[in-house]
Amino acid sequence: MDEATRTRIEAATFRRLLQHLMHDRPDAQNIDLMNLAGFCRNCLSRWYGEAAAEEGIALDKEQSREIVYGMPYDAWRAEHQREASAEQVKAFDKSFAENVGKRD
Repeated sequence: MDEATRTRIEAATFRRLLQHLMHDRPDAQNIDLMNLAGFCRNCLSRWYGEAAAEEGIALDKEQSREIVYGMPYDAWRAEHQREASAEQVKAFDKSFAENVGKRD
């Protein structure tokens, strides 16, 4: 497989992942994604912003999040985010430390 084809396939796969998270499974909570997989929509948006920066494109945190969430982050939270349980928060703190780093 040549590089251009691989890049197109990877891009299509990423777009499908975003569709899945935005439209097919907006009920999948970020905290559950982080606790299970070690990443969530916020991680994807951060990685998106970092990749854009490598290409010389400046996106702030909110712009990157809007690309990944398909809407402003605050609107997504109001529409889809549920209150986390104490157990979820405890597991999240552990997963975040292991996968992202210490929380501020």
